[in-house]
Parts: sequence; structure tokens; C-alpha cells
Amino acid sequence: MNVLPFVAAGIGIGSVYALSGVGLVVLYRSSGTLNFAFGALGAIGAYCAWSLQSHGTSPAIGWLAGIAVSTVLSFAYGRFVAPHLRHRGRVVRAVATLGFALFILGCVGLIWSATIPRRLTLPTDHMAIRLFGVRVTYSHLLALGLAFVVVGAIASLLVGTRLGLWMRALAADRHISSLIGIRVVSVDAMAWLISGLLAGVAGLLLADLVTLNATYLTFLVIPAMAAAVIGRLQSLVGTALGGLAMGMIESILTVVPVVGMYRSAAPFVLALLFITLAGGGRAAALHE
Repeated sequence: MNVLPFVAAGIGIGSVYALSGVGLVVLYRSSGTLNFAFGALGAIGAYCAWSLQSHGTSPAIGWLAGIAVSTVLSFAYGRFVAPHLRHRGRVVRAVATLGFALFILGCVGLIWSATIPRRLTLPTDHMAIRLFGVRVTYSHLLALGLAFVVVGAIASLLVGTRLGLWMRALAADRHISSLIGIRVVSVDAMAWLISGLLAGVAGLLLADLVTLNATYLTFLVIPAMAAAVIGRLQSLVGTALGGLAMGMIESILTVVPVVGMYRSAAPFVLALLFITLAGGGRAAALHE
């Protein structure tokens, strides 16, 4: 069986997983918080973009507004809610973001009825190239390009800017960072802003590539979390490559009758295999 067509078809979804995983890693490296609301933030942004487009607003304005909504909500949580939880354990903070996700999902269900089918399209959907005999739209290539650009931009931010230095300092020791004058709450809020920006972009892309469905988009956090685990919640490149691999493997599994219907579990299976093999290799090295 020639798997190259399925690899090409999985580029778009894998790129969204990569973007999402990077969004989680950036926030975790700065604040130590796993953001389970990432997918829900992307969902509400995508719905806002759809609403504006359906009322005749320019598509570009709709997309920017949708991303802005996701970004503002994430920043507001990081600035006004997260500081009250900063002295709690990581599990408590993660569960709090799950509550935030459920709140957003409830708001989406209240404003936009789930019984009405919706479709969010991008102009790049109508342009395509042939790759391994498969029609790959520019939307897929846009997602792939954004994944590479985001990894490079965030790596440059962390290494070459004062904000990046402060974020790395927080990742090393938040207490000492506070003692030397770093404004911990403000830096955390900026990390939430960056994560929300990436959530908005990922939500728009996934709504275009797959479906505009609040529940589906909210569960984007699952493969994103698996990609972040492959990157050990530290490596941006490892997370991005893990996300790309997951999307492609999911696409390949669609033609395997036995496991095709369970392909959505592939991200976490891959993450668990990676942890097992990497952990086993490290243990063996230490033993030697």
C-alpha cells in the first residue's frame, strides 16, 4: 500500500497539532500550567469569525476578530484568575483551566445552537497543488508554514528578548525570579496571551480543515497535549515534529480496517510509546 498520499493528506491536521502543542509548551514553560482550555479558546474564536463572516464582514476582519477573542480571553484568565492560583499545586491549576474550558463551551452552546450546521472556509481552500497524487490545498500548506514560523518566532522570543529571558527565569525558579524583581504576574499574563493567540489560529485552521464544531474543537487539546508530551513539555521542535507525525499517522490509519475507527487515540498511544522507549533508554544508560 502506498502511504504517501495519506502522509500528504495528514499535513494540515498534523500542523494544527504542532501549533497547538507549541502553544501549550510556551505556557507550561513559563507558568507551569497545563492549559486544558486551549481547544475551547480556539473554538470560541472560530465561532466568532464565522458569525462575522455570515453577517457580511470581510473574511480577513472576521479571522482577526476571532483570533483576538481567543487571545483576549486567554490573557484575561492569565491576568485576573491564574494569579489567585499561583500558590496552588499544578494539578489544581490544570483542573481550574478545565473549568474555564467548560465555561467557554457552555457560552458557545448558549450563543450558537449546535443543531445548525456551519462551515468556516478560507480563500486558500480553492487553491491547491498535487502532492504524491493527492490534491493538497493551500490551507494545508498554510498550516504547515505557520507551524514552522511559530516555532522559529517563539524560539527567537525565548532566546533573544527580555521577555523571553524573564520567561526562562520563571521556568527555572519562580520564587527567585520574584525576589530579583521580575514581575511574575505580568510575565505569566504575556505567556497566556501568546498561548491564546496560537489557540485562535489553531481553532480557525481546524474549523476550516475538518469541521466547525465546538466539542470537536475543544478536544483539540488532547492531541496537542500528546504532542507536548513528546516534546517533554520543553522542546518546541520536538513538540512540533510530534504533532506533525501524529497528524500523518492518523491519516494513514484511516485505511486500516481494524484500527481505523480508533485512530483518534493514536496521539496518546504514540506519546505513551515515546515515554516508555525514551524512559527505558535513559534507565539503561544510567545502569551502564
